[in-house]
Amino acid sequence: MDGGSEAIVVTGTREIGKKARDSIAPLDIVSRKQIAATGQGTLRDALSLILPSLTTPTAGFDAGAMTDTISLRGLNPNETLVLVDGKRRHTTANIYSNPGPQQGSTAPDIDMIPMAAIDHVEVLRDGASAQYGSDAVAGVVNIILKKQARGFHAQNITGITSEGDGYQQGVYLDGGAGLGNRGFVHVSGDFVHQDHTYRSAPDNRTGTYQNNILSQPEQTRESVAINAGYDITDDIQAYAMGTYAHRAAQSYQNYRLASSLRAYPEYQAIYPWGYSPLETLNENDYELKAGVKGVFHGWHWDVSSVYGRDYDDIGLINSVNLSLNRATGRTPTSFDVQGFNNQQWTNDFDFSRKFTFSGWPQSVNVAGGASYRYEGYSVGTGSPDSLYGSGSDALAGTNPGNAGNYSRDVTAGYVDIATTLAKGLQLDLAGRYEHYTDVGNTENGKVSLRYDITKRIALRGTISNGFHAPTLAQKYYSALNISPTAARGLIGAGSPGALANGSSGLKPERSTNAEGGFIVEPIRNLHVTTDVYQINMRDRIMPGGNISGATAINAMEQNGFALPSDIGSWNQSAITANWFANVASTRTQGIDITATYLTRLGPYGRIDWDAAINLNRTRLSHQTTNPLTGAPLLNASAVAYLTTAYPRSKIIFGGRWTHAKWTIGLHEIRWGQTTNQLTYYAPGPNQFSTTHFLEYQNKPKWTTNLDVSYRVTPRWTATIGGNNIFSAYPTRVPDGNRYLGAPQYYMSTSQLGINGGYYYFRVNYDL
Repeated sequence: MDGGSEAIVVTGTREIGKKARDSIAPLDIVSRKQIAATGQGTLRDALSLILPSLTTPTAGFDAGAMTDTISLRGLNPNETLVLVDGKRRHTTANIYSNPGPQQGSTAPDIDMIPMAAIDHVEVLRDGASAQYGSDAVAGVVNIILKKQARGFHAQNITGITSEGDGYQQGVYLDGGAGLGNRGFVHVSGDFVHQDHTYRSAPDNRTGTYQNNILSQPEQTRESVAINAGYDITDDIQAYAMGTYAHRAAQSYQNYRLASSLRAYPEYQAIYPWGYSPLETLNENDYELKAGVKGVFHGWHWDVSSVYGRDYDDIGLINSVNLSLNRATGRTPTSFDVQGFNNQQWTNDFDFSRKFTFSGWPQSVNVAGGASYRYEGYSVGTGSPDSLYGSGSDALAGTNPGNAGNYSRDVTAGYVDIATTLAKGLQLDLAGRYEHYTDVGNTENGKVSLRYDITKRIALRGTISNGFHAPTLAQKYYSALNISPTAARGLIGAGSPGALANGSSGLKPERSTNAEGGFIVEPIRNLHVTTDVYQINMRDRIMPGGNISGATAINAMEQNGFALPSDIGSWNQSAITANWFANVASTRTQGIDITATYLTRLGPYGRIDWDAAINLNRTRLSHQTTNPLTGAPLLNASAVAYLTTAYPRSKIIFGGRWTHAKWTIGLHEIRWGQTTNQLTYYAPGPNQFSTTHFLEYQNKPKWTTNLDVSYRVTPRWTATIGGNNIFSAYPTRVPDGNRYLGAPQYYMSTSQLGINGGYYYFRVNYDL
């Protein structure tokens, strides 16, 4: 929803002082008041209730469920660039490795930025690789931090789900102070805790609810941010920013029966009723930024350096290593299994100036710059106990053959020219060159036009190309997940096991974007935007190959994975492996419509109405084949992740009535249909088949969000509210397509969440 039309924006333009209403590309501005009004304790979940073009995972598996990512326009999170105050944000080290539309993503985790530090968010719904580089295929999310030199704000949010679980507690504090009369420092901090939710159906093996695989992870996060600026002279300002966050989280794995321990009395004594392994995450994330900017003879210049790092220590508790117990008699129940480190050091020099040329009626804004970025990625080994024999149960430790340190250098240069060709006709040209030491060069361009026919009617359009360079995690990550009767390996694209089965090096994803739309204000206080878009993507990256049985076992053993000793007696279709590859080309088409309207009620206050819709469809236009076998790299299930796992539509509409001390907000959200191809798990000819699937349609769902606020005093405000207050749930998965029967809702999609209703109480204090 386009809000704050008179606000000065910095996203999608290199011009100084550009207003949102004059933006040459579709731009949403989400204020901190809008974020707070959702009652959500995280930025990711708040944005998903405000922006139709933005989606989040329904649930998620394993360690990937403990990292919070966002998607724009039905594309992988890697295709959305995240900036903080216009500077590229470092990415998470925790790859989402499980099958699903988010598979392979290591996008920035926006919830590691304190929500208390955020002033507003600018969301550019347009390809912008020519302006910002890799990842800006679907758009750009630019998080603008608070810079006030005074005041104090405190917020407390307490919430619980309609099932009485998933308790959440969030405390958010921020305040500013002046540095003499020439600068500011603003300090912000969050403390957020959420409990598990439990949404599993009875386990087929026991008929009980002991299997908690379908659940929201438990997590506790502490984060802090310091943002500062100081005017060295009237024309030169120094600035700095730092964020730090720590997260401890845990995610359930499938329940193991007590009968599996009959031959191991030591473990049987510990787990007399069986056990549910829990993957744990101990994460430390920080980013430091320093820069100087100013004006010199009409030139605006900015020199900055940003270093970010994310470290994830992944472990297991409530688990076993039966091989170790059999050999040594020891009984460890907790393991260190994986360690991932991601670092990014970005250095930028940017400049811009407006020129006036004789014979040219309008000024020409010329901008340019250069950038150097270092990217590093490390995979650590598991502890000896997690590696011995078949490894720790549920998630075996990373073996030395799949560990290592990897890095690359990225250099770039860009130029941007903006001017007015004639009265009301804006032109923006951008070009960018980038060189990667591992995947080569990319050249990207963008042409944008906007024509204001009248003060109330404008047309705009953009043509551009873009790219997403394969992440180091996509190139080198590997892992083995073991369930009670199945095993799945994701092996490195350049590893011996992958190369032996037809893998080749990863290339950048490339896109061609076209967008056109109009802005109208047919009557006073009514603002409507409509934008149609098409994104053609080539060489999309996700796991392909899908080998199974003995072939998969051989590939994993070539990579040093230790498999269960009895794996030869398992259903061979339940043993699979794949690797990241450039698997396909797709075409995404859609339309965004937003509308806002203000109704003034005189002595009875005002109502701010808003409505927005995103219609989105992705189709497969080409699929890559295995050079050794000629078989397609994707099966029907993987194709569905690319094309139909994101909502076909998302509609948000409602209003907010404000009068005296009262504010009441009411919004409806319609989540469109998603379609997936489900594996058969019930006994029969198609059990665990990788070629025959059941088409599953997650039907459209309506949810209602309501909040009521009362300003108790000029400084204190209390709010009660709820999201999805009538507790809608996703469409249930057929019984025969649930592994072990427990996951009654499908986790590998991006529609309605699994938790049902969420009700909260919020208190705000402003000084």
